[in-house]
Amino acid sequence: MIWANLLHLSFNMWEEAETRPPAKTPAETRRVLNLRRARPDLRFDDAVWTDLLERMVAAGMNMVVLDLGDGVRYASHPEIAVRGAWTPLRLRRELARLRQMGLEPIPKLNFSAGHDTWLGRYSRCVSTDVYYAVCRDLIAEVTGLFDRPRFFHLGMDEETAHHQQYYQYIVVRQGDLWWKDFYFLQQQVERHNVRAWIWSDYIWAHRAEFLRKMPRSVVQSNWYYDALFQKTSRYVAAYHDLEEHGYDQIPTGSNWSTDASFPNTVQYCRSNIAPERLFGFLQAPWLPTIRAYRQKHRQAIGIVSKSIPR
Repeated sequence: MIWANLLHLSFNMWEEAETRPPAKTPAETRRVLNLRRARPDLRFDDAVWTDLLERMVAAGMNMVVLDLGDGVRYASHPEIAVRGAWTPLRLRRELARLRQMGLEPIPKLNFSAGHDTWLGRYSRCVSTDVYYAVCRDLIAEVTGLFDRPRFFHLGMDEETAHHQQYYQYIVVRQGDLWWKDFYFLQQQVERHNVRAWIWSDYIWAHRAEFLRKMPRSVVQSNWYYDALFQKTSRYVAAYHDLEEHGYDQIPTGSNWSTDASFPNTVQYCRSNIAPERLFGFLQAPWLPTIRAYRQKHRQAIGIVSKSIPR
């Protein structure tokens, strides 16, 4: 059973010019703006990273999904790296350390057009020959750096006009173009004998299309960050749709809004997904790996620890 945590090397996911993310108060608006604004320097603290890894091991967790983004100075495209990005050698050393600790490292590059600020100028070349070449190069390099990992997380979440309504530059692929690009990314992963893994929220607004076109080989992470699970909710119903159509799942919770999300996800999905298709669970704090959020990260790990059978 997978008990995974999502940690960020890079946190440059949102369009730099986002001006007004949803928030309940002016203070919360300022906090979210500051958190989401893309930076030219790496937001990462080595001491926090080490602390969180040690706590994950102590908690009984066994996988790290590492969002790389522009946090690596890739040999194929060093131009996208932020200042302070890891060298490929540094990344390899850290991956070796993870494995020695008993943590399986899984790479993540989010290719959603709503979360690809990390691609730099290439985020404004989506669906062009230049874009395909860069994506191909990065996937090939990363699978090599990770020594052909079991999975490769491609992201692909929240690519909607609604999620980009406050961006100054909006890109939304629809219909056949979304599928064309997704299939391209999937094939680039699979050509290296690695299994593609994605966020499943495209199913929420395209249920019939998703269930008809999404390959069964792609691992699905539907996510739901509230506490109350009701099948009448399209977000919760997705777990059932994926199960009924034979997809392997790694359901995802978060302590972003409530501590009850992850334990309730575990309880609900264990009751509604067949064991052979329930690969495990992923905790997603959605915070940079820095001191300001160390306690929230620790809290996320503690929540998972309470859900792991002893």
